[in-house]
Amino acid sequence: MKKTGFLRCGVIAAFLLVALSLGSPAAFAQDGASTGAEPVWHYVGAAFGLGLIAIGAAYGISKAAAAAAESIARQPSAAAEITSTVNLPIFLLEGVAILAEIFVLLIILLK
Repeated sequence: MKKTGFLRCGVIAAFLLVALSLGSPAAFAQDGASTGAEPVWHYVGAAFGLGLIAIGAAYGISKAAAAAAESIARQPSAAAEITSTVNLPIFLLEGVAILAEIFVLLIILLK
């Protein structure tokens, strides 16, 4: 698989999320009268933010894991030290991604 395949799938998914969130009847009102529906732009921003969070966390974790695998392949005797050294940043990155997702969902729920 090409390197751009993952990015292309992410961009297509982001466009689909934006299209689905803009598909409300209030977005296509013709007469300009208020339909009583609230704007959906915070949903668009939240969907875009969640996509960026997922892509960024996946990219960071994959780079750290690839570097660890390459280091273990070069020096197999240091596998325990390399694994223990790489685990902490991966766990911290995962925690930051989960916190960011919680903040985005709070923005949606408290809007």
